[in-house]
Amino acid sequence: MSRILLLSYYFPPIGGAGAQRPAKFARYLHDLGHDVVVLTGSGRTGMTWTPADPTLESAVPAGVEVIRVPGPEPAPSGGMRNRVERFARRDNDWVRWWQAGVLRAGAGLKGIDVIHTIMSPFSSAEPSDRLARRLGIGWIADLGDPWALDEMMVYPTALHRQLEIRRMRRMLGTAAAIVMSTPEAARQLVDEFPELRERRVTAIPNGYDAADFDGATPPPGSEKFRIVHTGYLHTEAGLRQRDRSFVRKLVGGGSPGVEILTRSHYFLIEAIERLDPSLRNRLELHLAGVSSDVDRKLAERSGVAVLHGYMSHAESIALMRGADLLFLPMQRLPPGRRSTTVPGKTYEYLASGRRILAAVPPGDARDLIAASGRGIVCDPDDVDGLATAIADAMTDRAEVIHDDGSALRFSYEQLAGEVASVVAGVVEVSSRPSRVARTS
Repeated sequence: MSRILLLSYYFPPIGGAGAQRPAKFARYLHDLGHDVVVLTGSGRTGMTWTPADPTLESAVPAGVEVIRVPGPEPAPSGGMRNRVERFARRDNDWVRWWQAGVLRAGAGLKGIDVIHTIMSPFSSAEPSDRLARRLGIGWIADLGDPWALDEMMVYPTALHRQLEIRRMRRMLGTAAAIVMSTPEAARQLVDEFPELRERRVTAIPNGYDAADFDGATPPPGSEKFRIVHTGYLHTEAGLRQRDRSFVRKLVGGGSPGVEILTRSHYFLIEAIERLDPSLRNRLELHLAGVSSDVDRKLAERSGVAVLHGYMSHAESIALMRGADLLFLPMQRLPPGRRSTTVPGKTYEYLASGRRILAAVPPGDARDLIAASGRGIVCDPDDVDGLATAIADAMTDRAEVIHDDGSALRFSYEQLAGEVASVVAGVVEVSSRPSRVARTS
C-alpha cells in the first residue's frame, strides 16, 4: 500500500460541499490500508465557503495524520482591491500564504509515494508540482470543478479567461494523472488540451457516504408537502450577472448563453406562486445552507419558505430523507452545450430514495436523474414545467422509493477504490528506475 499525501484546503472542521470529498477519501483510503497524510489549511471557519461542521471531524480516522498550514490566514481581498488584483491577475495575500505554507509544511515529509491534490482552490496546483519535484514523485490533479472550463466561472474579460486556460493547460501538464468529477468534464478536457491524452485522465464523481443513510427513513416532519433544497444558492451572483449582461457581452469573461440565476430558488418560487391556492397552502419549501440576504428576502416573499441556515451534514441528510420532493437546480446553458458539472448533493439525493425535481441542462446530471427513475426533469428556467411537476407530485404524493442498489456505485467507499487505482498507476511509474528525482 502507498503513503499518500492528500492535499486539500477544504477539510474538517470546515463543512460544506468542498470538505466532503477530501474527508471521505481520507477515511476510505485509510480503510483500504493506505497511509494517508492530509496537508490542509488552518481550519479557520465562518466564511461563506467555510462553514463550521465539527461532526465531520469525528469521522476522520485517528490513523490519518493531519498537518495544517499555520494561521493566521490573511483576510480575503474585497472591494476595489479585489477587483484590481483580479484584473491584474496578481496573487492576493491569501494565495501567497497558502502556497508558501504548503511548501513549508511539506518540506520535512518522508516516504511519500504520491501527492493527491483536491482542487479548488486551483492555486494548489503550483505548490503541488513544486513539492512533487522536490520529492521525486508524481502528483494527481483532482478537479472538483473543471477550472477554466467551468461554465459557471466568470472572468473580468475574455482575455482573462484565455490566460487562465493557458495556466490550466500548463499546470495540468505537470500532473502524472488527472481526475475530473464528471465524464463530460473529462471529455471536454482532452478535447481542449489534446496533449493531455498522454496523461491518465479519468472521471471519478463526487458521491455519498452509505453510512449516512443507515437506519429507517425518518417520518415526515409535517403533514404539508415538503420541497427541500440543501446547499448553496447563487441568487446574488445570478442577479449581478443579469445587471452586468450588456457590459459582460462587450468584454467577454463569461460563458456566452449561460445563466447563473437558474441555479437558485428564483424560478422555483415563481412556479410556486403560479400554483392553485389549494395546493400552495399545503406546501412548505425548506432551504438549508449558507444563504445571503438576497437569498433570504426572495425566500420570504414566497410565504411558504422555511429557512434553516447552515446545518451539520447529519442534519442536512435527515432533512433530505424527510422530504416529499428534492429540488436540484443548475445553470442554464445555450442550445447544444452539455454541462461539465454535477452538483455534489445529486448523489445524496439519489441515495435518499426521495423523488427529485431536477431543473437542469443537458449533461451528466440530467442523464443520472433521468436514468434513476425517480426524477422529474425540466429545463432550468421552465417555470411552467416546474409548476406542473410540483402539482403532479402533490397530487400523487409518493412514499420513499427504495434504492435498487444502483446508487451504490457513487458511495465514497466504492469511489475510494477508483482513487486507489489511479494512485497505484502513478506510484508504479514514479518508482521506475529511469525516473530521476527533480528539484524545484
